[in-house]
Amino acid sequence: MPSPSVAGVDRRLFLTSMLGVTAAAAGLSGCADNSAAAETASDAPLASKVPAGTSLKIASYQGAQQLQFKLAGFRDLPFKVSNWLNIGAGPDVINAFRAKSLDVANNAGIPPIQAHYQGFDAKIVAINITRKPNYLFATKPGSDIRRVAEFRGKRLAFSQGQAQGVVLLRALKKAGLKYDDVELVPLTSNQFLTALQSGQVDIAPLANSQAPAYLAQYKSARTIPTDVVDLLNLLWAPVSVLNDRAKAAAIAAYVPYWAKGQVWAYEHPDEWNEQFYVGTQNLTLPQAKAITALANKPLFPPSWDEAVRWEQETADLLAEGGFVKKFDVSELFDHRFESLAAKAVPAEYRR
Repeated sequence: MPSPSVAGVDRRLFLTSMLGVTAAAAGLSGCADNSAAAETASDAPLASKVPAGTSLKIASYQGAQQLQFKLAGFRDLPFKVSNWLNIGAGPDVINAFRAKSLDVANNAGIPPIQAHYQGFDAKIVAINITRKPNYLFATKPGSDIRRVAEFRGKRLAFSQGQAQGVVLLRALKKAGLKYDDVELVPLTSNQFLTALQSGQVDIAPLANSQAPAYLAQYKSARTIPTDVVDLLNLLWAPVSVLNDRAKAAAIAAYVPYWAKGQVWAYEHPDEWNEQFYVGTQNLTLPQAKAITALANKPLFPPSWDEAVRWEQETADLLAEGGFVKKFDVSELFDHRFESLAAKAVPAEYRR
């Protein structure tokens, strides 16, 4: 059977173009080849106390995480934060993990799959279930596209290693469209707005937080809502970090604060709107309120069974398109951390 293609381009070449210089330099095997160079994940019990002087380098995209901690009053953490990194996109996180400049990050479900495909060992340590869509599809200015079914033959912005990518693939599948029915244009999510504005693509999946400003600037553009969700909002870390007993203990201590911080933001939308969206993102208060109106209620499952099933479906969907090799995603989860987030929050936020 001929190998799948994206707009006539071999998907292996497409994949390589999306991984970045660091990953390419590390050498891609085209599968998750965990050879002698790979690390074996520890199954040792987590330490009950964080050793003195332990520090973590934590991802805080657009400063959101550290601001959340500040507003929620989390000042006496049992570990040091040596650096809050303004980093969020999955490919960038993977590169930072490789460079050992980042210990733990907040992403969707697809970056851990991408890292596995690249042969990089990392594990999921916390999960927040997302029940409402975080993304919608935006058209280029002047487009008359109104439904996903009308994506046939159109140029679609596609980031294979990010949440936006899997949302697009799931939406296409639900609409009965095959990969060859559309032209997938390889971009990273930070290029989507420019690609829409310039007409490089007809459609791009945008975060709910991006759409208001885009529509305000381009009156002839429109959005196409989708009921496709990206179920997983997660924390993950390299196996090399988790095998460090002190850092693993620090991450175990961080997880409850991460969960409680999301609950705080959900319960204090007015303060979060003013301090984050208006104060740091330069949005108007009405735009900020429109975003928080779509916010998901944080849900931290005591059991990860649903998350594992969802992650397997996502990996299988990517494998069907020739983007990764099929594999068992259960190895992506470090179950030593499974109940920590749920135990830290009130019952209404457990799922």
